[in-house]
Amino acid sequence: MSHSTPESDRIMIGIDPHKASWTAAAVGPGLQPLATVRVPVGPHGYRDLRRFVARWPDAMWAIEGAGGLGAPLAARLSADGIAAVDVPAKLAARVRVLSTGHGRKNDDADAISVAVAALSAAGLRTVTVDEEVTALRALVEHRDDVVKTRTQTVNRLHVLLTQLIPAGAPRQLTADTAAQLLRTVRPRSLGPRTLRRLAADLITEIRRLDRRITVANTEIAAAVQASRSTLSELRGIGNLTTGKILARVGDVHRFRSAAAFASYTGTAPIEVSSGDVVRHRLSRAGDRQLNCCLHTMAITQLQRDSPGRVYYLRKRADGKSHKEALRCLKRRLSDVVYRCLIRDADPQNGAGPRGHQGATTNSSATGSTPTAGSSDKSLPGPATTDSTT
Repeated sequence: MSHSTPESDRIMIGIDPHKASWTAAAVGPGLQPLATVRVPVGPHGYRDLRRFVARWPDAMWAIEGAGGLGAPLAARLSADGIAAVDVPAKLAARVRVLSTGHGRKNDDADAISVAVAALSAAGLRTVTVDEEVTALRALVEHRDDVVKTRTQTVNRLHVLLTQLIPAGAPRQLTADTAAQLLRTVRPRSLGPRTLRRLAADLITEIRRLDRRITVANTEIAAAVQASRSTLSELRGIGNLTTGKILARVGDVHRFRSAAAFASYTGTAPIEVSSGDVVRHRLSRAGDRQLNCCLHTMAITQLQRDSPGRVYYLRKRADGKSHKEALRCLKRRLSDVVYRCLIRDADPQNGAGPRGHQGATTNSSATGSTPTAGSSDKSLPGPATTDSTT
């Protein structure tokens, strides 16, 4: 018969991960540090870390940023059947600021803060390693990096063309357009000839980056299709946006409700009431990449006749500004995306010919019909589901 460790006697191993090292701290009863160790990232460091933790057979693990720098360690622990919780960096930072060390920052203090946060906070997510999600996130981030590099290269090309051509180049510059402009330039002196040669090199580089982006788009589309997600059936969401949402959300069941998901996406307004004054403000927290996906979805729905546009116009008629109405629409679209993810994860809960009951190409912001004005404030519970979804 096994006996669980009492809450007051728990030992927590907090991990502060870096690119080249892992710092571990054991924290015991009374939130007292017991020992710390710093090991290099890699097989040898992992073995040393396991030997360090062997002194506390019933110890639990907590990793700061298990989806980022802590991902390699989280994957190794998962492969060995060891559970660990993911501690957000902001939570560990708050613990460090409130500690008796007056916020002093070093690797040992960071690891101790991670362990203390894991022992004190409730509802932390247990790390799960999904190979498909990991691969999709790598593809999406790779494409984003290549697109960023292309934008920087195009900006440099714009500068050169401005010096070579009096009228400069159009804003939406492509490699073919730039090549056509460059053919009209036949400089004779050394300076302009050098600028023309550099511009030709940048055009070649842009074409290479375009090919890499095309390959990344194809791989992301294939991964999305393999996932059998129905997100791309929602109006305003394509394969790229679907891939980014799936990659950044991971297991949707880690969100206890649509309201929790909206908080994570930064679409749930934050209450800033004081005394008799009750008001809410825009949330700048949450995953900004997911917030951007919902913003793109909302803007797309506004550009054509859709239930989302009807919802937006109704908010404008109620006296809200464009930005306020758009935020209301994004909050409602967050519910729509959440319900779609839940249906995809639980297909046994009613599936139609396409795998999910009611998932149509006209899915929109009106998928849930809350009481008037509830989209303007933070929602404490799950949104109700309407039969129109």
